[in-house]
Parts: sequence; structure tokens; C-alpha cells
Amino acid sequence: MIDAPDVEELNPPQRTLMGPGPSPVHPRVLKAMSTPLVGHLDPSFVEMMDETQELLRYVFQTDNEWTIPVSGTGSAAMEAAIGNLVEPGDTFLAPTNGYFGDRMAAMARRAGGDVVRVGAPWGEPLDPDDVADACEEFHPDVFGFVHAETSTGVKQPDVPALTEAAHDHGALVVADTVTSIGGVELKVDEWDIDAAYAGPQKCLSCPPGASPLTLNDRAMDKVLGREEPARSWYLDLSLLEGYWGDERAYHHTAPITNVYALREALRLVAEEGIEERWARHREMASALKAGVEAMGLGLNPEDDYWLPSLNAVLVPDGVDDGDVIDYVLEQYDLEIAAGLGDLSGDVFRVGCMGHGARPENVTLVVAALADAFDALGADVDAAAGLAATREALR
Repeated sequence: MIDAPDVEELNPPQRTLMGPGPSPVHPRVLKAMSTPLVGHLDPSFVEMMDETQELLRYVFQTDNEWTIPVSGTGSAAMEAAIGNLVEPGDTFLAPTNGYFGDRMAAMARRAGGDVVRVGAPWGEPLDPDDVADACEEFHPDVFGFVHAETSTGVKQPDVPALTEAAHDHGALVVADTVTSIGGVELKVDEWDIDAAYAGPQKCLSCPPGASPLTLNDRAMDKVLGREEPARSWYLDLSLLEGYWGDERAYHHTAPITNVYALREALRLVAEEGIEERWARHREMASALKAGVEAMGLGLNPEDDYWLPSLNAVLVPDGVDDGDVIDYVLEQYDLEIAAGLGDLSGDVFRVGCMGHGARPENVTLVVAALADAFDALGADVDAAAGLAATREALR
């Protein structure tokens, strides 16, 4: 007989989450998760499914009928989009300008696609002319791009130019909107995006577990017309259509509590107004940006493609990024993150997302960084940083 382990009552630390995700969860979302469970085919839950889909359409700014929360994290929604739209032998055009473009490429390969790349350095957006040239050379069946690259802090400008270049060559367009949905301008229909996926744990301030996905009629026609089924049974959208479509037929047990949470998070977006929410994120992130720039630091991307929801703050000379991250966690219970891939060691990734995009959190980040830099001997103007943040927040 194996003895039962002696595990203490759960008591996680109270952190202020200002990294690349998850973000602080709104109290109303936490409350929604504590409400009674019902069955995943219960009439009351079916009604909640309809409401969640309608709210998702608002946040994506789309009329797409096929708009659902995928049971899983943002990577599950990503794999659902790519794994259903990329058939064996299809050519998938993926970007090279960040960590999550590389993940797109990896998923397309696993789906049986032939992956080709369109290049841009880490920290820069894709050039629509380069996308058009790549489409002319490779004739991709599907083109994927990252709207808000979490690894570099870059927002892709002029999305319609990318989608036009791809559509001119007959390719479907898949957008990674994990770090943009609910935080920066996103217009799926107006920008002519065929499929977009996202995660709930960033600008929506919701725990991971039910992840937004939307596909237009062109994309769903390809899904439903595949010659062989998608390689993942769990994420096969032709099967999930039976549950999230009109039939509401059993496919799997949905993460009911996570759907509760997502529904409430989306209600908060609707109450605030999507354009007002985009503006709040920009205002709060602008105050953070003003503070770190006044200290003598900069952000990795240029202003033209700065991503307000994820700020890639340059690491000052003379300090180790890991030491700073450890310091603010230990002294302030504040979470920020290191750079990824090509930017590892060069930037801190500071989120300004959802319920975390508030004046008190922005002030805390700037003050904690100033203290950490001072304690670790970095040559920065901490007082100027704090003054600039206060002024920006007035």
C-alpha cells in the first residue's frame, strides 16, 4: 500500500503579474469560476455557449458564425487553426521574426505541411512587399503571421496589406492574436483575416483553459472539404462543429468553469467598450514607456510598431536581467519576464494587459525597476523615470 502524501492546503503567493502572461484576473472572473457546475449539455450551459460566442465575435470584431472557445490554452487554439487548415502536402508560409512564428512553422510541419519562410529580423514586423514576393515564389496554400509578437514586443502594422498580398496568390491567412485580442486594435473582418486564434490569459485577464478561435466561411470550407481528417481528433474542427454548431452534440466534456470565466471576462470587455479598452491599454503602456525611457532605457521595437500590451524593455549595461527579475519578485512580489530566443538577455518583457493595465501597477513596475537597478549598480536615472510616469498618468 502506498501512503497518502502529506500536502498542505493550497496557499500561492500574492503576485502582481506584469509579465507576458498570465495577467491579473479580474475579481468578477474569479467569482464566476466559483459558481456551481452544470453539465456541458445542460440547457443553461448551452445558452451560455451562445452568449460566449456572441461576445467573442464582438471582441474579434467579426460576424463569423464559426467563432468558439477551444478547450485548452492558446497553443491549443493555435494548433486547431493550423492543424485543420494545413493538409499534408500544403505549403505553409511562416514568418521568421519571432518565437511564435517559429511555433507556427513547427505546428504546420506536424500537420504534414511543407513550410517556407518569409523573413524579418527579430524585433521588426513583416514587410508586405516581402510577403508578396514570398507568395509569388512559393505559392502557399496558407500564410500565417503574428499580429502581436510576445517575444519581441512588436505589433504588425498594416495588416490589410499582408492579407491582400496573400489573397492575391490564393492563400488563406491565419493570424496569431494571442497578445492583441482585447488590448490593441484588432478587426478580423475589416482586415480580411480568414482565421484568428488567441489566448484568454493576456489582455482578457482570464485564466487559461478556453481559448478564442474564429474562422470565416472560406476557412471553414477548407476544413470541411479536407480529403483526410485532421491529425488531432480532439482539435478536429469538423467534429467540434457538432458541439459548437447548431446540433450541440457531444464531442468532449467542455471545461465548464473556464467557459464561465471567459464569458465573464468578455462581458467586462463589452461593458468597457472595445475601443475604450484599446485606448486604456495604450494610455497605461505609454506611461510605462515614458518611465523607462526617462531612466535612460529604451524599448526594443520602433514606435511605429510598438506593442502596448507587451513592452520589450532594454536591459541596461552592467546588470544581469535574471538578477533584476529575481530582485523585483523577491522584494515586490512582482513578476516580469526575460527575453526569448534572439532577444534572450537583451530585454525584459513587461506586460500591460487587461486588469493589470492600471495606474497603480504601472507605477509599481517603474518603481520596482528603479530600485532594482539602483541596488544592482546600473547607471539609470530612477527619479526621472518615476517623475515621467507620474506625469504621463495625470
